[in-house]
Amino acid sequence: MIKINLLLARKEKKKVGIRKEFIVLIGSIVVLLVVLGLIQWRLGKEKEYTQAKIVETRQEIKRYKSLTTELNKHKEAQKDLQDKLNVINALRKEKASPAKVLDELSIVKPEKMQLESLKKEGSKLGIEGIALDDETIANFMTNLRKSKLFKNVDLIVSEQIEQSKIKLKKFILSCEIILT
Repeated sequence: MIKINLLLARKEKKKVGIRKEFIVLIGSIVVLLVVLGLIQWRLGKEKEYTQAKIVETRQEIKRYKSLTTELNKHKEAQKDLQDKLNVINALRKEKASPAKVLDELSIVKPEKMQLESLKKEGSKLGIEGIALDDETIANFMTNLRKSKLFKNVDLIVSEQIEQSKIKLKKFILSCEIILT
């Protein structure tokens, strides 16, 4: 009978199997490291790209903020201009605009008279001034009554004052502005 020792073959097969497993393990580790390196490289590129986009977006935000500030200034200026236009249009629509009232007063005022203040409340107009004498005040009141812009002209106060050693008449008149 012949005896064959199979143990050596098994040991050899085991050694070859272990070697193959070791080679596969090392190959797997190398492939895993390469894959991880590629993933790390790709993530680094994405991080750089994202950071560049963040910087670009911040610059755009700054630019838009400055544009928004400038736009708000222009809107405020436009609002001011529109308000002024509204006032001008309202004055144009009024028959008895302040400009017309002042023009009419300058026409009917005698030379020997000085107007000191005008106060308008609604359609009422208060006139304060200084004249040389009562006759000048009376002429002024008559001229106001003849005007198509004023009615109900009344003398409220007339008193004598002295300015630079000259006796003058200080007066206060009340009248109504005809709006229609």
